[in-house]
Amino acid sequence: MKTPEKRNGRKKGRRRFLKTVSLGAGATAWLGRAGGNLAAAVEQATVQSSTSPGQIEYPRIFRGRQLRMIAFPLGGIGTGSISLGGRGQLRDWEIFNRPDKGNSPQYAFPSLWTERPNQGPIARVLEARILPPYEGPTGLGFANAPGLPRVDSCTFTGEFPVARIDFEDSNLPVKVSLEAFSPFIPLNADDSGLPALVLRYQISNPTSSKLKASIGFSIENPIGESRNKGVDFTGSYGRTNEFRKGSEVQGLLMRNPFLPATEPLAGSFALSILGTGAGKVSYLRGWPSARWWESALLFWDDFSADGELGPESAVRTAVGSLCLLHEIPGGDKREYTFLLTWHFPNRTAARCGWSAPKGHEQDVIGNFYSTRFRDASEVAEYVASNLTKLEAGMRQFVSAIRETTLSGAVKDAAMSNLSTLRSPTCFRTSDGHFHGFEGCNDKEGCCFGSCTHVWNYEAATAHLFPTLSRSLREQQFGFSTDKDGRMDFRLLLPAEIEHWGYAAADGQMGVVMKLYLDWRLSGDTAWLRRLWPSAERALEFAWIAGGWDANRDGVMEGVQHNTYDVEFVGPNPLCGIWYLGALRAGEEMARAVGDRDAAEQYRKVFSEGSKWIDAYLFNGEFYVQKVGAIRKEDIARGLQVGMGTGDTEHPTFQLGDGCLVDQLVGQYFAEIAGLGLLLNADHIRATLNSIYKYNYKRSLNDHESVQRIFALNDEAALVICDYPHGKRPQVPFPYFAEVMTGFEYSAAILMLYMDMIPQGIELIENIRRRYDGEKRNPWDEAECGYHYARAMASWASIPALSGFRYHGAEGSVVVEPRINPEKFAAFWSTATAWGTFSHAIKREGTSVTISVVHGELACRSVSVISVRAEVENSSARVGNSQLAHAVRRDGRKVIFAFTQQVTLKEGDKLFLEVSSRSSRE
Repeated sequence: MKTPEKRNGRKKGRRRFLKTVSLGAGATAWLGRAGGNLAAAVEQATVQSSTSPGQIEYPRIFRGRQLRMIAFPLGGIGTGSISLGGRGQLRDWEIFNRPDKGNSPQYAFPSLWTERPNQGPIARVLEARILPPYEGPTGLGFANAPGLPRVDSCTFTGEFPVARIDFEDSNLPVKVSLEAFSPFIPLNADDSGLPALVLRYQISNPTSSKLKASIGFSIENPIGESRNKGVDFTGSYGRTNEFRKGSEVQGLLMRNPFLPATEPLAGSFALSILGTGAGKVSYLRGWPSARWWESALLFWDDFSADGELGPESAVRTAVGSLCLLHEIPGGDKREYTFLLTWHFPNRTAARCGWSAPKGHEQDVIGNFYSTRFRDASEVAEYVASNLTKLEAGMRQFVSAIRETTLSGAVKDAAMSNLSTLRSPTCFRTSDGHFHGFEGCNDKEGCCFGSCTHVWNYEAATAHLFPTLSRSLREQQFGFSTDKDGRMDFRLLLPAEIEHWGYAAADGQMGVVMKLYLDWRLSGDTAWLRRLWPSAERALEFAWIAGGWDANRDGVMEGVQHNTYDVEFVGPNPLCGIWYLGALRAGEEMARAVGDRDAAEQYRKVFSEGSKWIDAYLFNGEFYVQKVGAIRKEDIARGLQVGMGTGDTEHPTFQLGDGCLVDQLVGQYFAEIAGLGLLLNADHIRATLNSIYKYNYKRSLNDHESVQRIFALNDEAALVICDYPHGKRPQVPFPYFAEVMTGFEYSAAILMLYMDMIPQGIELIENIRRRYDGEKRNPWDEAECGYHYARAMASWASIPALSGFRYHGAEGSVVVEPRINPEKFAAFWSTATAWGTFSHAIKREGTSVTISVVHGELACRSVSVISVRAEVENSSARVGNSQLAHAVRRDGRKVIFAFTQQVTLKEGDKLFLEVSSRSSRE
């Protein structure tokens, strides 16, 4: 959100998840290269509204009105994106170094032509019919030729990072579908960061006779055009389209040589086609130049006559077209694969909306992807040459998630929000460092700085792209942390010139916890040692005079700027529990680097703080704030940002006695990081029950809010804060009556960790029903801006339910599903590897298989769930090679300890089996 700039007592048993809630084993199979028959599922599928009961299937299928809001981002991590609309149209061209909602070339559409022998040809714009509304000063205008015939209808299937559209038109003699994707492969940030999208159309001939079919793609050269110049009916504004034929691809390279080389809009764009086989390629470097709208008419006359393009006109516009014609025998099919690639190297802070040191607003901070390629055609060649490998890695990921036996809503939430990584929210500067806005406004980023108190909620980067997560840590514990330990909660760019100068209590403590998670997932203690001195200063910054915990009693009493964009004054659960988590993380990291004294000190302060918060902030139902009073002269520098109370002796904008949706967010992240309980377990469960009781509104019809509205009417949601006993401050903190998905996820996922599984699933389902395609885009959960980073908290639902944990330094693997351990399968990931596992409990015992799809997994022990009896037999093997090991029981768990470290490599499978006397009787 925006600033001025801008385990004691845990029960061992796990509640069995009701079969009516547990989903996933029968998830729809993907049509095409992953196998299966999606078409049948498409025919049977129905779209659930945001308020209808019932489970959300995965992948989700949309049709009719539910297509209207869909904008599925395509592109790479940090490259900007072009979105695929629900009808098959391209929308929101956000590739020009800033967010750009609504931006699109005047013409950018595919066209279909087909002809059967002795029958006339049929031509269509290869999109489903345009959906209402149709009003405008000139109706729908002329852009993208809305008056040309389109396909009757379509269904849209979203399974991020792949989208599929099945077009339907009874007048066509062919069946047409589209698969659209950009490479997205866990642990491979570079190849998941390609400025490219693949549009693979498939035309099937269901008749017994051969026919001809072509697809032509037309795109106006998008480089440097100014919409303020009005309509250019005859020319190209100097933009050039050059036909190139490379070793793997052929197509049009688009440039604008009249732009200055350092202009943020300067660069190149390529429309290419690959895998043409026996097909015939034709092209136009530009439509014939004509007045009014006759250029589009001349193009359509050309294409619709014979499904080919040409000859070219001597005088052309900037709209280029590329066409592939195939002859398709009866009962056969052909693929038409188009690539759209781009290369715009000149990112500046001013262009994208990032704050910069004064005088450096126009400095080029660059894009990492542009250091790998010279122009868009080189990107296309790389993608084409490596597409088999890139697509295989992506589809392995898609398959692993699809086969995970979790609720459809959980998988949908976890995967759909990953699209934020390829939205303009995120980018990588030319030095390779990863950065993120909080979200996006229409034409600029919203809330710059990789804001610590927002990005702390997400765990997707640490688990899927650890190099990006570690990049954030290196910046945060690098220049952003000064000699006193004060960490800028926003980073200025260009970097390492000027400090932001303000610290956020929740943000700074959360970053310490995230450092621990990054280290734990990697086991890279050398990396931890390098950052530890700065991390130690950042943690102990809480103890400075006038700071958050100046008396070192484990309780933050000071002025605490936080994610609600104000300062809480006095002890409160939000910042206080983040602090407890940071102390625990600090203790573990101090031990890892050999600083025993620091570890013991952190443990002591943690223990005191935990006891105090349980004793004085827990009111019997949930944790509350004890509003304090502090003289302004007693506040340390950089703690008061200026958006909250101006009078810290009589503070406004406080939490007070409210039930806050994320009061336990520090515990939420402690669970993700494997740090254990920070507070009394019974108090935690009581608090979660109170959130479910008070904050959960099954209908918002009677909910009162004068703030920003992200959910309304009869929609179900968790509100940020509820004052159940009528003790709301006259001026409560901002956003208290709002609904924001990132906060909802953090509460719901902690419920999953704490055995409130039906409740947690219910809350996640509510969120995803609201994003139903009709009311909101399912691939854009907004908060302070589109594609809001906090919503990526949804990813943590997968490790929460799968029960998979890894400690790289110890080499310990935990496989303890929280639901259906009798028959369970899931995706797992660490910083060095990812894959799948299965866990089964039968009468004869427990069997577990851990498969490595990518990377290497080093392990010395594996913990699994087993029956309550003495272990009689056990076996451990990789392939046919038996592994020497010992086993021991710990409650309902059995721990395999290997005599020597086992390193599982790509393609390896570790098989574990254990049986006991009672299970064999």
